[in-house]
Amino acid sequence: MRRKRSLILAAVATVAALTTAWIALPASAASATASLRTVSDWGSGWQDEVTITNGGTSALTSWKVEFDLPAGGSVGSFWETDMTVSGSHRTFTNRAWNGAIPVGASVTFGFVGTGPQPVNCKLNGAPCGSGPATTTPPATRPTTTVPTVAPTTVPPTKAPTTPATTAPAATTPAATVPPAGPTLPVTVTNRTGRTDPVFLYVLGVNLETGKLGSVNASGGFTPWTGGGPVPVPAPDVSIPGPANGQSTTIKVLKNISGRIYFSFGKKLDFRITADGLVQPAPWAGGDPNRDILFDWSEFTLNGSGLFLNSSQVDMFAVPHGVSVTGGNGVTAKTGELVANGRQKVIDAVRANPDFAKSVVTGADGTVLRVLAPGKAADAGLMSATYLDSYITSAWNAYTSKNLTVVPFGDRPEVRYTGRTAGNVMNFTDTSGRTVASFTKPSTANVWGCDGALGAPNDQVVGPIARTLCAALWRTTLGRIDTQPGGTAADFYTGGPANPYAKAVHANMADGKAYAFAFDDVQNQESLVHDGDPRAAGITLTAF
Repeated sequence: MRRKRSLILAAVATVAALTTAWIALPASAASATASLRTVSDWGSGWQDEVTITNGGTSALTSWKVEFDLPAGGSVGSFWETDMTVSGSHRTFTNRAWNGAIPVGASVTFGFVGTGPQPVNCKLNGAPCGSGPATTTPPATRPTTTVPTVAPTTVPPTKAPTTPATTAPAATTPAATVPPAGPTLPVTVTNRTGRTDPVFLYVLGVNLETGKLGSVNASGGFTPWTGGGPVPVPAPDVSIPGPANGQSTTIKVLKNISGRIYFSFGKKLDFRITADGLVQPAPWAGGDPNRDILFDWSEFTLNGSGLFLNSSQVDMFAVPHGVSVTGGNGVTAKTGELVANGRQKVIDAVRANPDFAKSVVTGADGTVLRVLAPGKAADAGLMSATYLDSYITSAWNAYTSKNLTVVPFGDRPEVRYTGRTAGNVMNFTDTSGRTVASFTKPSTANVWGCDGALGAPNDQVVGPIARTLCAALWRTTLGRIDTQPGGTAADFYTGGPANPYAKAVHANMADGKAYAFAFDDVQNQESLVHDGDPRAAGITLTAF
């Protein structure tokens, strides 16, 4: 079973890089040790690194690390190593340039995986130590819902900067600019035409303390307390929202990263555990929020300014635009739909029989949401193998030709060449050195941009993974051999069809949306940012 990314909200800052040592037995040719470090855990996956240190009296000429994956575990991308698979057993061996380890030296390799962490480690054939090679007991490891925008800084894996569509709209400078302060005013405006009461929630992580909690209307932050192994009801931290035609201004404390929820007609049901906050997951069976009309925007407010985006990564529900006004008085906005855009998205998705069941309707006939394909598949509402034939075709296309990945628009000299051998696509840099390898992803890996396409926050593997996932979502991999490639007109034109992402983008006034996690590749995302924000807004539009 794949772990659900959005069930627990936890701080990236609190995912400690803890280390468990694997001690090789004296019978090995040289006394070497291997240690595992979990670099990050985001709920639906994790990134691990293994460091092999030669503490013996003679040089190592090669190394091999083996382990087993418990049921449900998998490894996708990997680097600085070669990997072979035999059932649930994984064997990692050195590449040509990093097999020799002098006395006192070490080498490191890494991989991205999902599910349980590896067990039964062996280093060069000898047991690495006793017990599982995990970094912290599963009961206490926090899983993470990462906002679409970076939680602390602009990520170094930022997508290319050359936009494929228009930039967020900017207005003329305002007559008066609000002063800078410790909190940022966020005005939520209700133009939906609906008479239901609206409830607002500001939930996230305090980036200074790493605590998870809620923000009240005045900007005060309160951490969650009282959670246990079984989820218990969270305190009611709802803020009364605006009636139709009105606005409500709330304040957000600086150094907070999280979500602003808005629900109609009924308050949301949140639960807390020892690890964090149980988020609404209406695609999951038994979720108490399944019959509530709600949505959210994601934000990070820190020393780099405000990053605010609408998100359709999990579902498309309440149409809303986002905006930010900077210290220069200029307002940038994005995310608003064209006239009747919500219904047009619903109609387009319903028209495809493979996707039709992902349109979820309430008892009164109101469409509550359109689930993103990954969530619809998780809920059993569409085929879990929908993309498999296309993925295989696109992957195999590069057995006989090169795929060129140029992940940074401002650094065209940084490029990688991919070729497929079996189920693995290997990437080399301009010197010919293999720097990353990816096993062929499943449909679920593509929908989630995780597993085999998990993207560590580095300068090589992550940018390649992001590029691959975006190309597979947009059905350009296999057709366009330099990635990121093409323009918006080339996206979603291959098969099989992706009416969800296509319709969401087509019905945005500026073409921008977050239809999947890495929709910011080629600047397709519905994000506003200002380094000196003075005010922000969320406008709930008519439907």
